[in-house]
Amino acid sequence: MIEDSAWIRCINCGETYSLDYRGYVCSKCGDLLEVILNLDILNINSWSIFKDRSRGVWRYRELIPVDYNRRVSLNEGGTPLIECKRLNEWVGLEKLYIKFEGTNPSGSFKDRGMTVAVTKAVELKVKGVICASTGNTAASLAAYAARASLPCITVIPEDAAVGKIFQAIAYGAILVKIKGSFDQALKIVFQVSEELGFYVLNSVNAWRIEGQKTLGYELAEEIGGECIISVPVGNCGNIAAIWKGFKELAELGLLRNLPRMLGVQAEGAAPFAKLVKEHGEQLNPIDNPRTIASAIRIGRPVNWKKALKAIRESGGDVEIVSDQEILEAQTAIARLEGLGVEPASAASIAGVKKKVEIGELDKNDTVVCVCTGHILKDPNLQLFKPIALIEVEPDREKIKHELHEIVNHLSMKNIHITYVKKQSW
Repeated sequence: MIEDSAWIRCINCGETYSLDYRGYVCSKCGDLLEVILNLDILNINSWSIFKDRSRGVWRYRELIPVDYNRRVSLNEGGTPLIECKRLNEWVGLEKLYIKFEGTNPSGSFKDRGMTVAVTKAVELKVKGVICASTGNTAASLAAYAARASLPCITVIPEDAAVGKIFQAIAYGAILVKIKGSFDQALKIVFQVSEELGFYVLNSVNAWRIEGQKTLGYELAEEIGGECIISVPVGNCGNIAAIWKGFKELAELGLLRNLPRMLGVQAEGAAPFAKLVKEHGEQLNPIDNPRTIASAIRIGRPVNWKKALKAIRESGGDVEIVSDQEILEAQTAIARLEGLGVEPASAASIAGVKKKVEIGELDKNDTVVCVCTGHILKDPNLQLFKPIALIEVEPDREKIKHELHEIVNHLSMKNIHITYVKKQSW
């Protein structure tokens, strides 16, 4: 073992590497890597070390083994935990919270991982950075690469959400759009990155997890560990990272109870959830994943082994939801709580509602749903219907007449009501 404050270790064979190792997988067996903290020498035995600092990822700097003085930051993290007093009734729970990651600088949870991973890229003095992405990773990497003055390449599938593509363009990334899936994009990234001398910052890079685990730290401070945490699952990195954060706090003695993790996938892109439900040990990938939730439209999740460990160690579970259930949840979140989340984010609420309906969650359970991205990331007027739409001449009496007609039909208890008059799109 490398005797230091931290090191990198293979999750399969246990081979260890120093923190300046530039590989993404184990050179011995080819499996994934993880960053291991030597918690015994960190001398953190109370929350007091963090209490007087600003909220955010770098509040927990002692638990992130990169050079803090060289950090590349946009003040990410410190996102709101919102108690949902109307949505909880719709879901069927007494206590329901949303951890709204859409308030991060680029509008998604990816910023937590990117601040740490790009900081590490700067430490390693790389030539540039590259990623494959359904959209959020591209937007986030482009932002942090701009902040760090690093050249950035993003490889995206042709059906990536326009809001996310626009962000990557705005931040100055080189875009490569392929006629294929995310998994094909990731394959291309690994094929060209070494020749270009660019550092790959997909979630296969263990440093991404080191930033994303701070979501677990924040939740531990905000609500403790006696709860269920529901997470949308695509590439399986975030649910693994959150669990890693909670475990580290427990090992430090800062947390008594640990949460149960609930991973939610969409029907057309659910290889991990099917693996868990079937009590399997090997993932069966999906070649052509399909779902309106673009951020979790992934058929070959890289971090599935880490996520499987998180589910099993936490005594957690998974759920599979339809696109219709996702859209209903997205509508409910917006119209009952005033929170705008992208479809993938809404999967976490849809999964919880389904668990309650089938009797696998009790109404007295405290549940935190992680909403990973902002609604403007993936706007779609064809899917998200307006509660009312009228098109009339600018005449006071006509408008008043139409509005009276709408109000007479309107009930805020029925969030799905749609009144359309002279629809124009």
